[in-house]
This record gives sequence, structure tokens and C-alpha cells, in this order.
Amino acid sequence: MSNDAASTVLRPFDPDGGNDQPAEALEALIAKIEGEVADLQFTRFTNDDAVALGQLLVQLGVGRNLPIAIGISKPNHILFRAALDGATPDNDFWLEAKSRVAARYLSPSLLIGLQARRNGGRYEDNPMADPSTYAAHGGSFPLYIRGVGPVATVTVSGLPQLEDHRLVVEALRTFHAAEGL
Repeated sequence: MSNDAASTVLRPFDPDGGNDQPAEALEALIAKIEGEVADLQFTRFTNDDAVALGQLLVQLGVGRNLPIAIGISKPNHILFRAALDGATPDNDFWLEAKSRVAARYLSPSLLIGLQARRNGGRYEDNPMADPSTYAAHGGSFPLYIRGVGPVATVTVSGLPQLEDHRLVVEALRTFHAAEGL
């Protein structure tokens, strides 16, 4: 590979990285998450489905020795909650704060944070975004019912935010395919 070819390879956007990352990388990640939202539409999502999805996330976390907390909830109703070895009480805060963002904006919490960066700032700079209540960091994904919209959120905390997001998406894809939803 020539030096010119190597310099044109676009590095993935890192939401925990600095502001010196290419705008094209940010746009590519936003487009990828928007595609995930379009792909991960369900035909139903019951309380039993929440438990099964939560158990899948527990299996993934235990199998990989991940220090994560997992939460699945509807507004004012916790459907599933677990904390694996290594998770801390701080993860409970992050579960709630990321889930509030996903529920408020009906979009993945990572996408909301990235859209703020696209607009030249950070979500936390918004005076309406109380950082003790809301966190636009990756790891919370609305559970969309086709033709209805979001009905719940699934959230993971304990890893860097992009890894939290990827784990949730992996579990949603696996669950979606296994259940034929």
C-alpha cells in the first residue's frame, strides 16, 4: 500500500476521542447508527422478551468477562436489571442517565451525543441537559416496534461508550434473528 493510499483510509470516529477527528468519520458513524435503527425494528416486545434479551446480554457479558450492568425498561417500569462482576454503583447512574436520553429523544444515546458533536458542541453544553440526569453516551438503544415506535430501552454500562453501544446492537441483532421478530 502506498503512502497516499494509507493516508486516505478513514479511521473510525471515536466518541471518546478529541475534536481533531475528520468530519467524514463522524458522519459515517452517524449513518451506521441510523442504519442500525432502521434494521432493528421488532414486531413485538413483551416483558418476557425483555427477560430473554437481558439474559442474552448476561451470557455475552459473562462469556467475555465484562464488568457491565444491564438495564431494560419501559417508562417508569424496570423489566430487567443485572450487574455482573466488576460493575459498580456508578454503572447504575449511567444506566439511568443514558436510558433517559434514549427515551427522551427516541434515539440511541450514542446517536444523540454524536449529533451534538456534528453541530459543533457537546450534548452536555445544552442548558436543558442536566448532567446529573442525562448522559448522551453510547449504550442505550430504544426498542422499536415496527409501525408503533420505541416502547422500551435496553442499556449497558461498564465499557467505553462505543463498546457499550456495540454490545447492545450485537445482542439486539442476535435476539432479533433468533426470535424471528
